Amino acid sequence: MTNAAPLTLVERIDALLPQTQCTRCGYEGCRPYAEDMAAGRADINRCPPGGTAGIQALAALLNRPELELDPECGPHQELSLAVIDEAHCIGCTLCIQACPVDAIVGANKQMHTVVAELCTGCELCVPPCPVDCIDMQAARFDWTPTLAQQARQRYQQRQARVSSRHDEQASLAARNLANKASLSQAAQLDDQGKQAIIADVLARARARRQATKHP
Repeated sequence: MTNAAPLTLVERIDALLPQTQCTRCGYEGCRPYAEDMAAGRADINRCPPGGTAGIQALAALLNRPELELDPECGPHQELSLAVIDEAHCIGCTLCIQACPVDAIVGANKQMHTVVAELCTGCELCVPPCPVDCIDMQAARFDWTPTLAQQARQRYQQRQARVSSRHDEQASLAARNLANKASLSQAAQLDDQGKQAIIADVLARARARRQATKHP
């Protein structure tokens, strides 16, 4: 039986990151941030979910001085989970597309729900929602290395799935960024598209009421 190969520096750094895949560090996920830290291109203080403890662990591993959390990346906060107000969900699937760890289940024009045990609290599902029916609520439990490892595996599986559906000549990073840009545009800039979604929901609601009145 052969021994497992020793972890690379990138893998050791990545193991210290919380794997929320929240992109608040400015990278598309934890692994790209780890790669730039290993190459000396990124500071160790850009991960709000990791907080002070994460910075201390990275400083010890990389033999760098400890730094205050970069305010440009946002403050450290207690773990929170996304919760969908299912009564107001219109089934647009934008939150499903935005979730980096496949923690949201549902189908087009059907109610969506967040699987709490899988949610990393990244908040990436909140901006795309055209009816603002997603709230972040306190998790009431701590984020552990085991949960981080599970989140990493789900993220990698999703990335592989997304990659298989796109032109292999395009980089995975470019595809992810393009997808996030389109979701942001749909949520914040494309009022016509948002109104079309809402109009469709209202039309379906009226049809249901008519069917109830005239069975």
